[in-house]
Formats: sequence, structure tokens, C-alpha cells
Amino acid sequence: MKPMEIREMAMAFQKSRIVLTAYELNVFTVIGEKQMDAETIAAALNLNKTAAERLFNALVGLKLLEKEAGKYRNPDHSLRFLSKNSPEYLAGLGHSNHLWDTWSNLTEVVRTGEAAHDTEINDRGDEWLEAFIHAMHDRGKKQAPAQLASIGLQGINSVLDIGGGSGCFCMEFLNRKPELKTVVFDLHNVLPISKKIIEREGYTGRIDFHAGDYTADELPKGFDLVFLSAIIHSNSFNTNRELVRKCFDALNPEGKIVIQDWIMNDSKTEPVQGAVFSINMLVGTEEGDCYSESEVKSWFRDAGFSGFKKVELGSGLAQMVAIKP
Repeated sequence: MKPMEIREMAMAFQKSRIVLTAYELNVFTVIGEKQMDAETIAAALNLNKTAAERLFNALVGLKLLEKEAGKYRNPDHSLRFLSKNSPEYLAGLGHSNHLWDTWSNLTEVVRTGEAAHDTEINDRGDEWLEAFIHAMHDRGKKQAPAQLASIGLQGINSVLDIGGGSGCFCMEFLNRKPELKTVVFDLHNVLPISKKIIEREGYTGRIDFHAGDYTADELPKGFDLVFLSAIIHSNSFNTNRELVRKCFDALNPEGKIVIQDWIMNDSKTEPVQGAVFSINMLVGTEEGDCYSESEVKSWFRDAGFSGFKKVELGSGLAQMVAIKP
């Protein structure tokens, strides 16, 4: 690796911070479909005009704004994805701002071993939770068709999505098999957000809900498939071992468990995306981590599952699959 590559890696945060600040200040929403000078935008957002103009000019350089005769406007992609008035607004970027806060404490976290967040996800407030669920929905909705394609649904009549959040995976299961019974299991204060998103996406009445905390409560029973996407990385090893046991109890005989996550090699250095994401868990959770294939298989064995299989999904993600005898 050359020195310039290292420098570029070290300075990559600058562009990120410019985009996130503009997003946080609602610059794109205020401009909308109009052309506005810096003074007008700054006044509308209660910003310092001189400082704001520098930000707007940087956004022009990043091709997120356009400038002509001293006035700024949104290009089509900014109007489409960064204005709150667009149906394709990237609401999940708000979560990236929250990640900035925790990642900024990485040095101290590595020194002390204590997470930057001192509260559980359920206690971080409505604004944090809304941004998080929307971020997961934006990503999951786009990825679900390809990710679920390898999961055979023959003989599957019911699906329990643990920590299902917005219901995006249940939506895709229903797209593939409309007669499925689908249930989102999630926390009490998550489900109202889930219901709003599901209504907006047109799946009202087709997805059921079960409120609970999988670390404290048993899961509902009688399912042919239990699906966990992006769940195990939030938990400790022992919490996941107990959760997999609960999944075993929730399944009908010959039922299937599918765990979708970063599945690491035994040295936990690959896939690189998982190694980086484990740092996100280090700064943001008390006990979360990215786990290896061997570790997941040990949970399967302890619970009584058989027929273990790993399915590579690309981009470092994988599914670990097992069957209840």
C-alpha cells in the first residue's frame, strides 16, 4: 500500500461529514425544486451565512448541489434521495449521524473496553430508534430479493422474523409466497414504527406482530422457518446460544433456522466487511461482535439442530442454515 492510499483512507471522513451535516441541517429539503442564494438558505435554516456558503460550495464540488449565477439548486439525484419531500428520501441516513457520534469515541473505547453508548437500543429515544429502523428498512428492502432467493419455501407455511424491524424481509417472503403466515417479533416500542412502514408499503393485514424481548421472553411457537437477519452481531456469545435454543423450540419438526449476518473465519479477519463491522459493535454495544462459522455451528449443536449449511451471499454476508429434526 502506498502513502497516498493511506492518507486517502485517513481523510475519507471529511466528505462523509460534509454530506451528513448537510443532511442533518435539511439543506436539500429547504432548497427543494427552487434556486436559492446562500443568504436565503442560511436564513431559512438559521445558519451563519459565511460558514453555510462554504458548506454549499463543498456540496457543489461533491455534485450534491449545483451552482449558477450565485444560486444553488438540487440536481435530480439530491432532490430524489435527500429531500424529505421525496417518496425515495433516504431516511436511514439519520442513523449514520448517530454512528458518527459513537465511532468518534473509538480510541477511548479501545483504551477502556467500554462502549460509547451506555444505554440499550430500546432506551436511546424515539428519534434514534426511528432513524435506526428506517436505515435498516432502506437497506433491507433493496437487498431482500437477492438475499432470500436461496431460501427454499417448499413446505414452509409460516415464518417468524426475529428482530424483524420494518418487516422488509416478511414483505419479500410474501412476494415469493403470498399465502405465507408471517410474523415480526420485535420490541414493544419498535412495532409502532414497523406498522407505519408496513402500511406505507401496502402490506397491512398480511404481516402479524408479536411484541417481546428475545433476551428475556420465549418466542411464539409453531413455525416452519425462523429467520434472523443482522441480529446475532448485537449480542454476546451466550445470549446467541440461548436465542438459538429458543428458535429451536419455536420451530415445528423439520423446521428451518436461517441466520443471516457477517460470518467470520476462525481468525475473525475475513470477510473484511465483518472485521470492520465488529468495530461498529465495539463502539455501539456492550457485548456485540461478529461471529465465526464455527461459533454459529456450536450454537446449532447445543440446541439440537442438524444439517448445517453455509450459503454465501456476496459482499461478505452469509446465511447459516440448520434443520430441527
